[in-house]
Amino acid sequence: MGSEDKKEIFSGALQGKKIPILTLDNKWYRLLDETGRTAAGELTEHLNELLRRQGKLNTESKEIRKLKKKLMSEIVPMVNEAEQSQNAALEQKIEDNKRLIAECNEKLEKYQDEMLELPGEIDRVNFQLMLFTMECCYRTMKENQGAIQEITDWVTQVRIDLKKNLIRRQEMEQQNQEIYSYMHDVFGADVVDLFDMSMLPENSSEK
Repeated sequence: MGSEDKKEIFSGALQGKKIPILTLDNKWYRLLDETGRTAAGELTEHLNELLRRQGKLNTESKEIRKLKKKLMSEIVPMVNEAEQSQNAALEQKIEDNKRLIAECNEKLEKYQDEMLELPGEIDRVNFQLMLFTMECCYRTMKENQGAIQEITDWVTQVRIDLKKNLIRRQEMEQQNQEIYSYMHDVFGADVVDLFDMSMLPENSSEK
């Protein structure tokens, strides 16, 4: 199966699935080896930049709304006071507040447009990163499976060789025992004692 074929299959499998933000998931980092993490660096950094931007916009939007609320709360009493006192400085302060409120509205509108676009862009980059991750995991599992089969074959052969050697050892021990028994019966203990007794099964097993 070619790379493009796998990508198409993986992409189809992900359709309609809720994919967690990968760079915020500790388990995701364990899926990729060092080579995979390096290769995914560009997508990872792009996704993190989008997340940082989203967080910054949320924080700044809250601060701007808070400032706007404060400015608006100051205007009403200042307008009432200005109508009665005809205070030029107070009127200037009112105009300054109105200008600042307008700037707040402009910033909030700009931020709102960007905040509406960010979730889609985050999902798009996260989707691409998930596709890349699936390809890496597929390759890793395929390589692992090959290595697992090699080890399995090696273990199987070792077991076969071990079984053969155990049988061979048993046969040789039995042969030594038969030789000893024959020599003992024919020549007696004095002659048999000339043989190295460590060659007997009961002695060789103790070594």
